[in-house]
Amino acid sequence: MSQKYATYPSLRGKSVLITGGAEGIGAASVENFWQQGSNVAFLDISDTSAQKLLDRLRTSHPENQTPLPKFLHCDVTDLDRLRACAEEVVAEHGAVDILLNNAASAGGDTRLPTEEVTPESWDAEVNVNLRHQFFLTQAVLPGMKAKGKGSIINMGSISWSIPAVGFPVYTLCKAAVLGMTRTHSKEFGKWGVRVNSVMPGSIATQRQIDEVLTPEYRAEVMAAQTIQRHLTPEEVARLILFLAADDSSAITGSSYVVDGGWVSDP
Repeated sequence: MSQKYATYPSLRGKSVLITGGAEGIGAASVENFWQQGSNVAFLDISDTSAQKLLDRLRTSHPENQTPLPKFLHCDVTDLDRLRACAEEVVAEHGAVDILLNNAASAGGDTRLPTEEVTPESWDAEVNVNLRHQFFLTQAVLPGMKAKGKGSIINMGSISWSIPAVGFPVYTLCKAAVLGMTRTHSKEFGKWGVRVNSVMPGSIATQRQIDEVLTPEYRAEVMAAQTIQRHLTPEEVARLILFLAADDSSAITGSSYVVDGGWVSDP
């Protein structure tokens, strides 16, 4: 890890579980936690992207003696598989110390206006953008309770706060993430488990560059942002590290916006 950024000794040796960890903010988080010396496991549906990430980590950080992150193929909409992955991680690394509920999808078939949403598309979008966050949290909570400590970080979005149009179910799921974060922080606080959320704005992931960042959208982003440049996944990951580390031990029930000044606080 570059010496210009913070090192968190409290993350060394911690068991970290990340969903959607093969690309974008998830991949940046996998790399950053691994560079902190954490035992990282990540779930993703893309074997190809996961292998590319692992190959890059192996070759670009030869000095890192921490075991490479563990990849588990998982469609997070399959709750049986999701639970099985959580059990495998616990069996190998012990109770999960840090959970990053990151997996989501706002592209492709999910970009349906309200009048085109069907019960089937509704279920598909809720399952990939919200349901798994709740049930994976449920799966790892007993281990955190037993330890009397843990950090859960839920990935939201500024989409509901702008508010965005054109993908209403995704937007309402991300609004629900904020509510889930706040109620879980109240529910779990008595066990020493902290729950926070991160709300990114327009982040220049490779997928966004390839699929979303048209000249027209770039102009919209720059007109809205105070910081006049593209934001990177690593900038979001560095906030996630802070919320996972003991440095943020008094912070729970909060949501942090990383959007270059697009919106005000939630």
